[in-house]
Amino acid sequence: MASEIRDSLGMVPPPDAVVPSRAPNAPAEGTWLPMHFKFCMACGDQAPGGLRIRIRALDGLAVRAQFTVLDVHQGAPGLIHGGLLSTAMDEAMGSLAYLLMTPAVTGRLEVDFRRPIPVGSVVVIDARIIAQHGRKVYATADVSFAGDSLEMPVGRGAGLFVQVPLEHFTTHGSPEHVFGAQQDRAEAFERWAVNP
Repeated sequence: MASEIRDSLGMVPPPDAVVPSRAPNAPAEGTWLPMHFKFCMACGDQAPGGLRIRIRALDGLAVRAQFTVLDVHQGAPGLIHGGLLSTAMDEAMGSLAYLLMTPAVTGRLEVDFRRPIPVGSVVVIDARIIAQHGRKVYATADVSFAGDSLEMPVGRGAGLFVQVPLEHFTTHGSPEHVFGAQQDRAEAFERWAVNP
């Protein structure tokens, strides 16, 4: 497992980490995952200037995320802002929680940028779970963009996600937003494991 993490990223699962099983009630391969909150800067459809990422469940413990770089996503002129690309990787890896059907939050995120991505590009992020140790879930992400002629990813990331109970969000977040999101996605929330 540890060999799957690039040398440039220092996050390595402990030796006794395991590869978890996909939850029996996880979204089927090919299913588009629902946004977790309509105002989420990454996946929400009502966040001004948001990335509006769409994420599809793949086979096993993997997802594929996709979005288009718009003018409002620029950092340097004509190029995506690195912080927004980090956000996109975080969202893709964070959505892997759907495959385990237990909510999780980002504990650590590491990102390597290899090449810039121009405005107008369709960005593709392939994320997967590589290990789990207790409540800690380790994931990786590879970034490419449509039409790129080079074979290597333009960015790579590794994330450590910590499984939490749903009460984490009502305790630390705005209850009105949490309950609004729950109403928007009642069916999806009902499938989450309540006590990780």
